[in-house]
Amino acid sequence: QVQLIESGGGLVQAGGSLRLSCAASGRTFSSGVMGWFRQAPGTERDFVAAIIWSGGNTYYADSVKGRFTISRDNAKNTVYLQMNSLKPEDTAVYYCAAASRFKGSLRARNMYDYWGQGTQVTVSS
Repeated sequence: QVQLIESGGGLVQAGGSLRLSCAASGRTFSSGVMGWFRQAPGTERDFVAAIIWSGGNTYYADSVKGRFTISRDNAKNTVYLQMNSLKPEDTAVYYCAAASRFKGSLRARNMYDYWGQGTQVTVSS
Protein backbone atom coordinates (compact mmCIF):
# COMPACT_ATOMS: atom_id res chain seq x y z
CA GLN A 1 0.00 0.00 0.00
CA VAL A 2 1.43 3.35 -1.05
CA GLN A 3 1.49 6.10 1.54
CA LEU A 4 2.70 9.69 1.36
CA ILE A 5 3.27 11.16 4.80
CA GLU A 6 3.72 14.92 5.03
CA SER A 7 5.24 16.82 7.92
CA GLY A 8 6.68 20.23 8.70
CA GLY A 9 3.68 22.51 8.52
CA GLY A 10 2.91 25.10 11.15
CA LEU A 11 2.47 28.76 12.00
CA VAL A 12 5.11 31.27 10.94
CA GLN A 13 5.34 35.03 10.63
CA ALA A 14 5.55 36.72 7.25
CA GLY A 15 9.11 36.63 5.97
CA GLY A 16 9.87 33.39 7.78
CA SER A 17 10.67 29.92 6.51
CA LEU A 18 9.34 26.38 6.77
CA ARG A 19 10.44 23.07 5.29
CA LEU A 20 7.86 20.47 4.38
CA SER A 21 8.75 16.80 4.02
CA CYS A 22 6.92 14.04 2.21
CA ALA A 23 8.04 10.48 2.88
CA ALA A 24 6.84 7.85 0.41
CA SER A 25 6.39 4.23 1.43
CA GLY A 26 5.14 1.17 -0.36
CA ARG A 27 6.98 1.85 -3.62
CA THR A 28 9.55 4.13 -5.18
CA PHE A 29 8.82 6.72 -7.84
CA SER A 30 12.15 6.59 -9.65
CA SER A 31 10.39 6.78 -13.04
CA GLY A 32 7.85 9.32 -11.99
CA VAL A 33 7.19 12.75 -10.58
CA MET A 34 6.67 14.13 -7.11
CA GLY A 35 4.78 17.35 -6.60
CA TRP A 36 3.36 19.78 -4.08
CA PHE A 37 -0.05 21.40 -4.34
CA ARG A 38 -1.87 23.74 -1.98
CA GLN A 39 -5.46 24.58 -1.23
CA ALA A 40 -6.75 27.63 0.64
CA PRO A 41 -10.34 27.72 1.96
CA GLY A 42 -12.85 28.20 -0.82
CA THR A 43 -10.32 27.71 -3.59
CA GLU A 44 -9.17 24.89 -5.82
CA ARG A 45 -6.10 22.80 -5.15
CA ASP A 46 -3.32 24.54 -7.07
CA PHE A 47 0.07 23.43 -8.32
CA VAL A 48 3.07 24.68 -6.35
CA ALA A 49 6.13 22.70 -7.44
CA ALA A 50 7.22 19.40 -8.97
CA ILE A 51 10.39 17.39 -9.44
CA ILE A 52 11.11 14.65 -11.93
CA TRP A 53 12.63 11.97 -9.78
CA SER A 54 15.20 10.53 -12.16
CA GLY A 55 16.72 13.72 -13.58
CA GLY A 56 15.93 16.13 -10.80
CA ASN A 57 14.37 18.74 -13.09
CA THR A 58 12.20 21.12 -11.11
CA TYR A 59 9.16 23.21 -11.96
CA TYR A 60 7.42 25.96 -10.01
CA ALA A 61 4.28 28.04 -10.03
CA ASP A 62 5.04 31.67 -10.82
CA SER A 63 3.74 32.72 -7.40
CA VAL A 64 6.48 30.80 -5.56
CA LYS A 65 9.39 30.94 -8.01
CA GLY A 66 12.50 32.26 -6.31
CA ARG A 67 11.12 31.65 -2.83
CA PHE A 68 10.38 27.90 -2.73
CA THR A 69 12.71 25.02 -3.56
CA ILE A 70 11.71 21.42 -4.16
CA SER A 71 14.27 18.67 -3.71
CA ARG A 72 14.47 14.92 -3.14
CA ASP A 73 16.50 12.40 -1.20
CA ASN A 74 16.76 9.12 -3.10
CA ALA A 75 17.98 7.12 -0.14
CA LYS A 76 15.09 8.24 2.06
CA ASN A 77 12.47 8.19 -0.73
CA THR A 78 11.51 11.65 0.49
CA VAL A 79 10.75 14.95 -1.22
CA TYR A 80 11.09 18.34 0.45
CA LEU A 81 9.66 21.80 -0.08
CA GLN A 82 11.79 24.57 1.39
CA MET A 83 9.68 27.69 1.70
CA ASN A 84 11.39 31.03 2.30
CA SER A 85 10.13 34.62 2.43
CA LEU A 86 6.67 33.35 3.27
CA LYS A 87 3.68 35.62 2.70
CA PRO A 88 0.18 35.54 4.22
CA GLU A 89 -1.15 34.49 0.82
CA ASP A 90 0.90 31.28 1.11
CA THR A 91 -1.47 30.16 3.86
CA ALA A 92 -3.07 26.88 2.78
CA VAL A 93 -3.12 23.16 3.30
CA TYR A 94 -0.16 21.74 1.40
CA TYR A 95 -0.46 18.33 -0.25
CA CYS A 96 2.25 16.03 -1.50
CA ALA A 97 1.46 14.08 -4.66
CA ALA A 98 3.17 11.32 -6.61
CA ALA A 99 2.85 10.08 -10.18
CA SER A 100 4.22 6.67 -11.11
CA ARG A 101 5.21 7.96 -14.53
CA PHE A 102 5.34 11.23 -16.40
CA LYS A 103 2.07 11.48 -18.31
CA GLY A 104 0.56 14.77 -19.40
CA SER A 105 1.10 18.02 -17.53
CA LEU A 106 2.86 17.86 -14.19
CA ARG A 107 0.91 20.98 -13.18
CA ALA A 108 -2.39 19.08 -13.48
CA ARG A 109 -3.91 17.30 -10.49
CA ASN A 110 -5.10 14.38 -12.60
CA MET A 111 -1.56 13.39 -13.50
CA TYR A 112 -0.89 12.24 -9.95
CA ASP A 113 -1.82 8.80 -8.68
CA TYR A 114 -1.25 9.23 -4.95
CA TRP A 115 -1.85 12.03 -2.46
CA GLY A 116 -0.85 12.74 1.10
CA GLN A 117 -3.24 13.81 3.83
CA GLY A 118 -2.12 17.44 3.77
CA THR A 119 -0.33 19.69 6.24
CA GLN A 120 -1.46 23.15 7.30
CA VAL A 121 0.78 26.15 6.69
CA THR A 122 -0.33 29.44 8.24
CA VAL A 123 1.57 32.67 7.65
CA SER A 124 0.66 35.58 9.90
CA SER A 125 1.09 39.20 8.86
